[in-house]
Amino acid sequence: MYRLTRRYFLYLVVVLITLATTVGTATTGAINYREQQTTGTVLMVSPDDFAFNQETAKSNLFQNRDADSSRIQKQAMAEFNVMVKKLRGAGIRVIRIRSRNDIKTPDGVFPNNWFSLHWMADGERILVGYPMLAPNRRAERRMELLSKKLCLQGFKVSKTIDLSQYEEQGKFLEGTGSMVLDRTNRVAFASLSPRTDREVLNDFSHKLVYRPVAFSSYDTEGNLIYHTNVMMSVGERFAIICSEAIRNEQERIQVIEELKQSGRKVITITLDQMKHMCGNILEIRRKGSNVIVMSQTAFDHFMPDQKKALARFGKLLPVHIKTIETIGGGSARCMLGEVF
Repeated sequence: MYRLTRRYFLYLVVVLITLATTVGTATTGAINYREQQTTGTVLMVSPDDFAFNQETAKSNLFQNRDADSSRIQKQAMAEFNVMVKKLRGAGIRVIRIRSRNDIKTPDGVFPNNWFSLHWMADGERILVGYPMLAPNRRAERRMELLSKKLCLQGFKVSKTIDLSQYEEQGKFLEGTGSMVLDRTNRVAFASLSPRTDREVLNDFSHKLVYRPVAFSSYDTEGNLIYHTNVMMSVGERFAIICSEAIRNEQERIQVIEELKQSGRKVITITLDQMKHMCGNILEIRRKGSNVIVMSQTAFDHFMPDQKKALARFGKLLPVHIKTIETIGGGSARCMLGEVF
């Protein structure tokens, strides 16, 4: 009888400690760090000042110069408007804002580089602002305006994390361009480059409770790839990866194993396909079946079997953005700021 009573007493102690911990966590407002991988709402910024950006060209070799700035701005705006219309027609909610009217922002059409949103399981919505390499890109970062705009659309921000102070140290992390996030498993994949610093990556990972997986990737000429989201993409049940861009065998094995262990179907693309933006795609949540947004260029360079594999996970939605891709050096994913 004594042993039974003692065992029961110890059981009660364990239960009480567990309850106390749970209550304490709820009382102190600790964040439940669980997220969905995809969202049905995106933020897009119109290319009102779109042009070849000399300040970013050194590290973004996907850019191409065109002297006729007036023509390319008009073409970029036309491409943007058609893309917004096509996304909305596919049942995707698009929050649209204009570029700044007080200062030139030639890359303003790529908002995913300066902010990310994180909607936690306990209802906490976190807005993160990022340090940008090019001074004229830092002007794109409008955290207060974005927070107000989101609130008006029903997305109230609970907490803001601003990492932009790293710019003073010459260290950068350009949002979900620099990182490709496995939100469900809390993994931040990052290809290190002048725009993606390991220290800032670690700080982001610490604050948001992600596990960083850093590596280096290169193009056919041996140049560092400027943004991770050019060479890989992570959806709910699939992942795109240009594995041959990761020259270090140990790093390559680690990245691929991480993707496989997540249970996702891994689809490998070539360096040439990466050059044609096959890695710069985004899965967007939609009632019924999800949508996988990509440029027409990317769609044309996927092989039939790759398209068939991707189509198992969502409707493929190609958009014509040739001018934005060619001059700006970014593609469909770069134009979409996910709103959770």
